Amino acid sequence: MIRPLLGLMTLLLVSVLSACSSSPTIESDLGIKGAPDWVNEGTQAVDNDDGRFVYGVAFAPPLNDESLQTSTADSRARAEVARMVSTYIDHTLSDYASSTGDSATSSIQQTLNSSTQTVLNGARIKGRWKDQNSGNIYSFAEMDMKALDDAITTAGKLSQNFKDFYQQNANANFDRFMKDSQ
Repeated sequence: MIRPLLGLMTLLLVSVLSACSSSPTIESDLGIKGAPDWVNEGTQAVDNDDGRFVYGVAFAPPLNDESLQTSTADSRARAEVARMVSTYIDHTLSDYASSTGDSATSSIQQTLNSSTQTVLNGARIKGRWKDQNSGNIYSFAEMDMKALDDAITTAGKLSQNFKDFYQQNANANFDRFMKDSQ
């Protein structure tokens, strides 16, 4: 009699523990009322009729100086773009190394990082919004991936083999990157 009861209690305990360990559903929408859509959608990679873009969204809390707060939000939004682009470059380089067996990826990575840094300087602040309730200032930065594509294909220190690989796979890599970053 005790053995079936222990078995039932064990089964019940396992059920309870597994229910507790399931991960909650997390909404990507911040749900800030009155905020522009880009604030609630956050940092993301986008492919639409206008092209392929990386959007960076960040905020700065209230500071004693509003211009400092604005420049902090702008810098953080650009840093979000840089983080996303860095991940994209890492994926692309990994795909290249896997498909070609090229082990000299460190020199390629150094050149890619240099090219990317130049392009990131062109990331533009497209909008700002101040939350009147919290005082936070949100900034929206945009980088057109065409500028990165152009910088990579014209970089003198990259092998033609890598440039060809990049051009042939840029759209597919970006599509996969978009799915992975969501």
